[in-house]
Amino acid sequence: MVHHASVSAGLSLPLEPAAPQRLPLRDGRLELWPRAFGPRQADDLFARLHEELPWAQESLQIFGRRQAVPRLVAWHGDPKARYRYSGVVHEPAPWTAALGEVRDRVMALVGHRFNSVLANLYRDGRDGMGWHADDEPELGLEPVIASVSLGATRRFRLRHRASGETCALELTHGSLLVMSGTLQRHWLHCVPKTARPVGPRINLTFREILRCPDPPS
Repeated sequence: MVHHASVSAGLSLPLEPAAPQRLPLRDGRLELWPRAFGPRQADDLFARLHEELPWAQESLQIFGRRQAVPRLVAWHGDPKARYRYSGVVHEPAPWTAALGEVRDRVMALVGHRFNSVLANLYRDGRDGMGWHADDEPELGLEPVIASVSLGATRRFRLRHRASGETCALELTHGSLLVMSGTLQRHWLHCVPKTARPVGPRINLTFREILRCPDPPS
């Protein structure tokens, strides 16, 4: 069955599983492999990652109050691949065998080296990710972000910073979405919460840390 991704108003593209599709987006590059991992492999990876990763719920200081982040996270990577997000410097846990398998597959498809990964576990529709850009200084001016989806299908939205233009994709089990070029400078993205019944989803966002922040004191 051929999947479709809706991009901007009224536009739908057929997505062939054998090759990536470049989606029409100005000010950046967006590519999608709808079947980067076959169904059986994706099922196996989801089960292993769900069981093995040290999932934790973080909290943020927002307007003077501590609020729980609505998802579970885990940060893994090469030694010293520290990463600052949400105002906190994170030390990487070592690569697991399952994460290494996914990384090798992603690097083969994308042709880019990744030394770290942020794993997110969305337990149900009440978990989500607000509007943001992956534009931290340690990622460089034009970072390549490779995002693997395993588990339930969730909507991924983008919004242009200047024009307010939006587009949306339905990210399915075993898919790979790659954001590159100037996209992080011009676009924000999010995974909105949903009231409809939806199962758990694991999202792996692979990055290359170019300049590590100082370790936490």
